[in-house]
Amino acid sequence: MKREVIRCERLGVEIGGVSVLKGLSFSVAEGDFLAIVGPNGGGKTTLLRVLLGLQKPSEGVVQVFGAAPGRAVGRIGYVPQRLFFDREFPLSVRDVALMGRIALKTPFQHYGKADMQAADEALRIVGLSALSNRRIGALSGGELQRALIARALAGKPQLLLLDEPTASVDPEMKTTIYDLLDHLKSTMTIVLVTHDTGTVSRFVGRVLCLNCSMVLRENPSASPCGEAAQQVYPYPVDLLLHESRNPR
Repeated sequence: MKREVIRCERLGVEIGGVSVLKGLSFSVAEGDFLAIVGPNGGGKTTLLRVLLGLQKPSEGVVQVFGAAPGRAVGRIGYVPQRLFFDREFPLSVRDVALMGRIALKTPFQHYGKADMQAADEALRIVGLSALSNRRIGALSGGELQRALIARALAGKPQLLLLDEPTASVDPEMKTTIYDLLDHLKSTMTIVLVTHDTGTVSRFVGRVLCLNCSMVLRENPSASPCGEAAQQVYPYPVDLLLHESRNPR
């Protein structure tokens, strides 16, 4: 039996008196690839923040690796939707990947050989080894997203959380990133926030449709999930189904 990585029971979050998440109950097991889809403002990023321990629930129970969120330092990799930084700052791609090792270090501890090897391996996995010495500000949007994924992978996470990693990249690069995640799902648990409702069924095992409340589709490739998605989107959506490579 697979180990439970994430468990939410009747999760609710209120921010400024407004209910952002309400009554969410679901679990994610070791090796799962879960996609979270839904409209802007539906609570997708808030849910990731709860799992990271950055946002406290107003009600319900949340556990990550059997403990309260925020206690799994070094076991979770996080890829934000975008990175705000000074593009002229002299930071290399390898420097960014090394940042993924910070959670594993004690204060003022220098990077060691193992850290360098982990960063280089992460860059190899995402296909950026040839750009390791390039300044981060010189990267394209797709290259930057891969660098952020490398940063998350350098920490050797067991759980990878991604917040719309393809939001600002072209269609060809989107395919590259999804192919990468399809490869990574054999080695870690993945939770992906995305708007690519026409793509996710090809890669993921389950789809959680979220707009404050939720609809969970256990096997998106076995039966159409457009109806489930439509329940949480305030406008018509189209969903293209593909043959699943790894059905549940």
